[in-house]
Amino acid sequence: MTLSVSSVRRILLAKGIKQSKQRRRGKVHQPRSRKPQAGMLWQIDASSFAWLEDRGPELMLHGAIDDATGMVVGAVFRPTETQEGYFTVMKQAIQQYGIPLGLYSDRHTIFRSPKETLTLEQELAGETKPLSNFGKAMADLEITHIKALSPQAKGRIERLWQTFQDRLVIELRLLGVSTLEEANRVLPKLIQKHNRKFAVKPQEAESAYRELPGGINLDHVFTVREYRQIGSGQTISYGGKIYTFAEKLPRPFELKTVVEVRKTMQGELLVWHQGHALRLYETEKPKRQQEIKTASPALPRKPAANHPWRRPWNSPSRFSVAQMHNR
Repeated sequence: MTLSVSSVRRILLAKGIKQSKQRRRGKVHQPRSRKPQAGMLWQIDASSFAWLEDRGPELMLHGAIDDATGMVVGAVFRPTETQEGYFTVMKQAIQQYGIPLGLYSDRHTIFRSPKETLTLEQELAGETKPLSNFGKAMADLEITHIKALSPQAKGRIERLWQTFQDRLVIELRLLGVSTLEEANRVLPKLIQKHNRKFAVKPQEAESAYRELPGGINLDHVFTVREYRQIGSGQTISYGGKIYTFAEKLPRPFELKTVVEVRKTMQGELLVWHQGHALRLYETEKPKRQQEIKTASPALPRKPAANHPWRRPWNSPSRFSVAQMHNR
């Protein structure tokens, strides 16, 4: 006899036999309410998906969304999840909207330093805690960087990826996009279309965005940062090459001074010193001038006229004179 699960359950309940252990219900995550002002908090993440379906390679979409309005403030496609992709998103968003008060991300090593202790160069540079290059950029812009412990904590952008995987894929298909370059070219218009349809008004009309100060160059903020020592001839070794300063310094650095070298997204190298960028250019390694010491020939030494060596070898006085000489 074959009975369904529901029939067995109905028969057991009719006989007064109940389930001995009540099934525990899963915890329901309580959605966090939106921030009241635009610019109070951004959420940033990346999503790997077949955005071009079978027409092109699988791409990684980097994006940031405003928590209060649900507006996508920046987005870019890259082949993989990269620091440069997140830098590009932040630069886009800040240039268009301003500097937010806070940023929410996951705990990827792009966002946090895997090292728990500072290196000697970092201590000499005055750093107090280890930060990734992305974290240092956030510190320069005075953005509070929060690293989420679970995907639910940044649910706003997780739901954005679900929407994009339904709608953005179709938009790219209708446009016949099949390459990374084409996808990035049409992405800004598609983001604008998405924002017009899904963005909402914040609870408070006043914006929390801060204006970018005039003295800050974002190209010098979103950089890869390392520490190097000044070598002979005001040179710096970086990436197996030798660099020196493009402009004459008012006061040269002392030998072995530790400086911060920044590499921009455009590949430009510069030394960051007291809030100023000192450009570098590639040069040749200075050659050391070695002094070549030549040994002068020894002057000939002639024995004296009464030296025992001048006497005949069988002379009876040779031995006695030699003994006197040794004494």
